[in-house]
Amino acid sequence: MASASRILVIKLGALGDIVQVMGPAAAIRAHHRDAAITFLTTAPFAELARAAPYFDEVWIDERPGWDDPRGVWRLARRLREGGFDRVYDFQTRVRTAAYFWLMRRRGGPEWSGIAPGASHPHANPARTRLHTLDRQADQLRHAGIDRDVPLPDLSWAPADLERFGLPPDYMLLIPGGAPHRPRKRWPVGHYAMLARRLAAAGLTPVAVGGREEKPLGAAIAAAEPKTRDLTGQTGFGDIAALGRGARRVVGNDTGPMHLAVAGGAAATVLYSDASNPDLTAPRGRDVVVLRRPDLADLPVDEVAATLALG
Repeated sequence: MASASRILVIKLGALGDIVQVMGPAAAIRAHHRDAAITFLTTAPFAELARAAPYFDEVWIDERPGWDDPRGVWRLARRLREGGFDRVYDFQTRVRTAAYFWLMRRRGGPEWSGIAPGASHPHANPARTRLHTLDRQADQLRHAGIDRDVPLPDLSWAPADLERFGLPPDYMLLIPGGAPHRPRKRWPVGHYAMLARRLAAAGLTPVAVGGREEKPLGAAIAAAEPKTRDLTGQTGFGDIAALGRGARRVVGNDTGPMHLAVAGGAAATVLYSDASNPDLTAPRGRDVVVLRRPDLADLPVDEVAATLALG
């Protein structure tokens, strides 16, 4: 339905998933060139989405519980009043499938996703075994968008790096990750040893992460004083731009790694058996994936070998 005038794209989170949906968003914009496209997401990602060149509006889903009938009614009313001709649901969970029924009206909207009764169901039985980017491209093909889906590109993301006063030659370290999934993290002591190697090679280690990861940045900086600890100081666009300017980025399977790679970084991504790179690894111009069942067993030497330290 290339002639659809109002399009809704749904992706609620998490950060890495928001980054990875930007490629499909670009393909949707190219296909529905003259449509008004609205992006439905959650509050942490609204600012980044508003900067994207693919959407005319960004709506925040407050995710009312099903035990909050007034909240659900307000959400349903807003979705219906949006007058959308077609919906691309990339969240593809039970919650957003239910939005299909909240929006039902005679004759539409057309729906791409997994909701029972959808006009364009993503019916591939192998969909959950596909990498996120391949799955989304396949979903678009099922919806009639049979074009190459570009890799996520965050070159448009707003950033202000001058305030950091960084040297021209630095390596970006992303030592954090979801606090409830500690097995996805390479030990901070390993990052500290890597930082010392970087400094010895004449490079500045730069650590980034959220406020809750400040102890990690502090530990790396304590072990190697030449480290610039920017944990808690960067926005999403800053991380994308820092990755683009870095010699290379080293980090765990976490959202900021997706930001850095989509910003144009060369990257070394570290995976344990807590997640599967075949399904989730960032894709970019130069991405190396290193994997151990337990990341504590991944030697610093092996990671350093990917960095061309000379």
